[in-house]
Formats: sequence, C-alpha cells, structure tokens
Amino acid sequence: MKKIIKSDWYMVISSFAFLIFIFIAMAILQRDIFNIDRNVYNFLVSIRNPFLNNFFKFITIFANRNPIIIITLIICIFVFKNNKERFYIVLNVLIVPLINILLKGIFVRERPNILRLINEKGYSFPSGHAMLATAFYGLLIYFAYKKIKTKWIRNLVCFLLALLVVLIMLSRIYVGVHYTTDVIAGFCFSLFYLAIFIKIYNGVK
Repeated sequence: MKKIIKSDWYMVISSFAFLIFIFIAMAILQRDIFNIDRNVYNFLVSIRNPFLNNFFKFITIFANRNPIIIITLIICIFVFKNNKERFYIVLNVLIVPLINILLKGIFVRERPNILRLINEKGYSFPSGHAMLATAFYGLLIYFAYKKIKTKWIRNLVCFLLALLVVLIMLSRIYVGVHYTTDVIAGFCFSLFYLAIFIKIYNGVK
C-alpha cells in the first residue's frame, strides 16, 4: 500500500481535490452561499490600490486565451523538441477550455456583479482561468521537474510557475469576476484532471 501511495502520490492528492470540487459543486447546485466567498472578496476589495489593480489586471492575462496560445507556440518551437510532448501540451490547452464550457453550462452560476475591474462574459463556476492556469502551468511544472537536471534551477522554475498559478487565481477574485469557491473548484478539478492527463501521457499500466 505504501509503495502504491508513494508511486502515485499525485493521484491520491488529486482525488482528494476532486472530492473538494464535488462538495463545492453540490452546494452551488443548491444555490448555497459560502462565507469564504463574501469574506475573501470583501478583504481583497478593501486592500485595492492603483498598484495592485494594475498588477492583478496584468497577472490575469497569463491565463487568457491568446497569451496561452502564444506561450504554447513559443515553448513548442524553442523549448520542447519531442513531438509527443508538443502534442500533449497542445492537447491540454484544447481540452481544458472545452471542459470548462461544459461545466459552466451545468452550474450556470452568475458572476459577481459589483466592483469589477475588468469585463468578463459567461458564467462564473468553475473559474476557467483557474482551470487553465492549473492544467497548463501544472503540466509545465511536471515537465520541468522531470527534465531539468540542475536542482536549484528545477526548483526555481517549478516555484515560479506554481506562484504564477496562485497569483492568477487570486487575480480572478481581486478583479471582481469570480467568487473564491469558483477559483478553488477550478483549481481542484484541474488538479484531478491533470493527474489523469499525466497518467495517460506516461501510459496507463
């Protein structure tokens, strides 16, 4: 049992994350209101200032469609030379938005409608930016961990990518287009999805 958990630790963690997603999703279907949504939103609004406004509006761009496409092209051309890796990176970028559209169509949760710093269309749950950031940059973290031989460089790259994911998720709440539970659910779902995706990449045994 210990050997299984050690070898598939990411599946164990991601399965727990999926249970969190299910819990939040069931509450959303019942139209329950989470205190964390109100409290975190109010706190972030209370600390708003011109610097943070510009910072988070910039950070959130890194999970927008066009920047993700550009980053994907750059890393496929200049970083990854293996066609299998390129294929899975592109496939990942194509799959996640489609899943997000499907989920939003199921839950039809309206976005916060006050104090927005940017305009967004569509439903709120789960956060598409949180899902895509977790899946896209999470896959890059996996490749970096596997391929970068120098330990400090590997750790630095993984840390910076993970930090970017966290900042993107925070940005969606800060700019007023998502509730905290939208972001948590998007992160948890993509964590589970990414574990399966990496399993498929490595070949299911």
